[in-house]
Amino acid sequence: MARREDGSGTVRRVRPRTCVGCGTESPKKSLVRIVRSPEGRFFVDVTGRAPGRGAYICPDLKCLQEARRKKALSRCLRIEVPPAFYDEIATYLKNLAAREEKV
Repeated sequence: MARREDGSGTVRRVRPRTCVGCGTESPKKSLVRIVRSPEGRFFVDVTGRAPGRGAYICPDLKCLQEARRKKALSRCLRIEVPPAFYDEIATYLKNLAAREEKV
């Protein structure tokens, strides 16, 4: 935490996260977190606070395709990501886009 210039209170720093697909820095809330749990299970972390090794990706299928091509998720999570999990992420991103269109 950093102090304000006038010395009163603290200011919380917002550290940007980097998409493993396109490399764009964005606030944590605008990205999707992919997690490898300590037990070795893969899942999409909707809360952003699940324990385990995480990687961030933009909610865009193009970024997912780029991350898959570069094997960026496997590198960030430090374990080979199964192809079926990429399909799960794609389904999640499609559902997320559909929900945003309704709003």
